Amino acid sequence: MLVETINNRKTAGATESTVLGPFHMVASPRRALGDTIDLVGIGPQCVLEGRVLSADGRPLPGAVLDVWQANDQGFYDVQQPDVQPPGNGRGLFTTDTSGAYWFRTIVPTHYPIPTDGPVGTLLAATKRHPYRPAHIHFIVTAPGHRPLTTHIFVAGSAYIESDAVFAVKKSLITEFTPAGDPDQPARARFDIVLQPEA
Repeated sequence: MLVETINNRKTAGATESTVLGPFHMVASPRRALGDTIDLVGIGPQCVLEGRVLSADGRPLPGAVLDVWQANDQGFYDVQQPDVQPPGNGRGLFTTDTSGAYWFRTIVPTHYPIPTDGPVGTLLAATKRHPYRPAHIHFIVTAPGHRPLTTHIFVAGSAYIESDAVFAVKKSLITEFTPAGDPDQPARARFDIVLQPEA
């Protein structure tokens, strides 16, 4: 996180970056706006929407959002190839003419990072827990703008104040608002502001 923060200083108003994480795939499945990235159907449903904008407030049509998250048990598809279908929790979306995007998924949950290697030894030595708060990953690109790697974090999630990898930034904490009707999905909004290339 220290290296990431030093290398990704932002201009005023731009969305903050954070770490990539180990579970990104080079080619996420391309999906249409409004599609779901949840291929299993287990867990509380939600709709995530927002706009991609330039730092001057202009919408960015045709921006590409690569999104990925863990399932309701805190595992990514690549960790459970015999349990989850390939591409579960992943999608590649393109913003519309107004820079808007929206898709369906599940409200993410917190989970522990793997501790069976040197990371586990480091956590034990520093007496730190292995948990990450609930989050969804994004890589956002648009012509003429710097690519952004970031997360959104679920407001009120366990471990939001003590993320094992120190990746939480207050500006990235997002409310996932339950619907009044239990048969309807929760909703969350995350607008993304990209920095122009120098």
